[in-house]
Amino acid sequence: MALKESEAIVLRTYPLREADLLVTLFTRLEGKVRGVARAAKKSKRRFGGALEPLTYVRAYYEDRERQELARLDSCEVLESPMAFEVSYPRAVALGHVAELLDELLPDREVNDDVFRLALAVLAGLRGTDVWMPITYFDLWMTRLMGYLPELSECIVCGRTLNGSRAFFHALSDGLLCAEDKRLASSEISVESRMLASKMLRAPVESFTATPGHKVQAADLRKFLLQALQRHMEKKLVTAGMLEKISG
Repeated sequence: MALKESEAIVLRTYPLREADLLVTLFTRLEGKVRGVARAAKKSKRRFGGALEPLTYVRAYYEDRERQELARLDSCEVLESPMAFEVSYPRAVALGHVAELLDELLPDREVNDDVFRLALAVLAGLRGTDVWMPITYFDLWMTRLMGYLPELSECIVCGRTLNGSRAFFHALSDGLLCAEDKRLASSEISVESRMLASKMLRAPVESFTATPGHKVQAADLRKFLLQALQRHMEKKLVTAGMLEKISG
């Protein structure tokens, strides 16, 4: 069977036997593909540093008859996150991108919108700021997965929220006005809702230098993570890590 060739982003690797690796790739050609890289721990020529998580590669692989896992033949590095300084916040942010892509994307389903989003956000994560790219990524992943509710009206009474106080709850799918908010609700500011609206109309590079974004977008990030985890029905490992470094 002929080798398939595709741009891909490495999401995860796991040890498999003595020298092999089990690799999860997000390919542009076929979406998420799981495969085995034989002797990957020993072969610098075929893999080198190409299997580090979030490395953008050109992957060569083939499907094997009656086997669930593909055979990963080789990878060529197109861009590595290791080419830039990896601080702890940046490592957590990169891990968050990888975790969301792996958890939200089904196997073998092409999604070029998400692929382009991931590449843009990875480019945005080259610098010291991690908060604006991560907020942008979470917002767009929530939208592209179909989980993002209308942010301009109350889900209970339908009242327009523009310029008014708005609240969200871990068990609710949208925003609530002051009269309809539930116990233990959190507030999301007008500024954060305006930021979300702008993010849905402009590329990520438009926001990477915005001052004060860490504080400004904290409520928006909390709202988005709650929405994602509610629909996934599981807790993201990196959600807790992001919360710790945001304090």
